[in-house]
Amino acid sequence: MGSITDDEVIRKRLLIDGDGAGDDRRINVLMKSFSKWCHSNFTPEEGLAQYQRMLGSLAQCEFSMGKTLLVYNMNLKEMDNYEAIYGDIGKSITSAHEKIAECKKEILRAKRIRKNRQEYDALARVIKQHPDRHETLKQLEALDKELQQLSQIKENVEDKLELRKKQFHVLLTTIQELQQTLEDDEKMESDDAQDSPMENGD
Repeated sequence: MGSITDDEVIRKRLLIDGDGAGDDRRINVLMKSFSKWCHSNFTPEEGLAQYQRMLGSLAQCEFSMGKTLLVYNMNLKEMDNYEAIYGDIGKSITSAHEKIAECKKEILRAKRIRKNRQEYDALARVIKQHPDRHETLKQLEALDKELQQLSQIKENVEDKLELRKKQFHVLLTTIQELQQTLEDDEKMESDDAQDSPMENGD
């Protein structure tokens, strides 16, 4: 035995409740009964009984129609309710997307702030390793004074060196003159020695 689908279950429930195809059958039966009642020769008792049966069938049709109308109106209200819920869900989804986008922006902003803070901390550590401006100026002033002293010492050394050069030049000149004088004296003595024997021979 095959499984019963949802459509078959709904169709059977409508037939049992007097909805759907059952209404058409009941109306057809009522129309046939009315036609038969109009064209048949019933006794007054039979005619009245048939009339009562037709009224009962008509009441059932009216009840079924009223029930169907109520279900229809309820379905309309449910549809309106579902549409409202769907609209609310759509708004909630849109709002959630906006919040997600805003959260993403906040995360990016927080990451950027964290990165900047890390860079600032690294720069602060580098700056902290170096002396402050006041200390640097003091060191520069001390170096400038030392440089001036070294420049003065250099000038003094250069002056002394120039003086020593001049003195050395004078010394060399004096030595050369002295050497020349000695050579001249030796030459004169040699000449005198050569002249003396000649005079003794005369």
